[in-house]
Amino acid sequence: MPQFVNGVPAGTLAGAAWRKSARSNPNGNCVEMAGLPDGGVAVRNSRDPQGPALIYTRAEMTAFLLGAKDGDFDDLIAN
Repeated sequence: MPQFVNGVPAGTLAGAAWRKSARSNPNGNCVEMAGLPDGGVAVRNSRDPQGPALIYTRAEMTAFLLGAKDGDFDDLIAN
C-alpha cells in the first residue's frame, strides 16, 4: 500500500473520492475529505483542489470527530 505524507499535492491522490459536508458554505469555502487505501483520511481546501492535502490516521480522525461532537472546539466558533 502507498504511504502518504502531510502536504502531498491533493491532485496526486489518484482515485480519491473527495466529499464535503452538506453543511458546507454554498460559495465553495469548504473542507473536503477523502478516504485513502491505507485507512487514512486526506483533507483539502475545496478552493485549491490541486493544493496540499493533510493526511490523518483513522485514529486521529476518530479523536477529532469525537472531540468535535463533545463540544471540545466550540469556543473557537462561539459568537
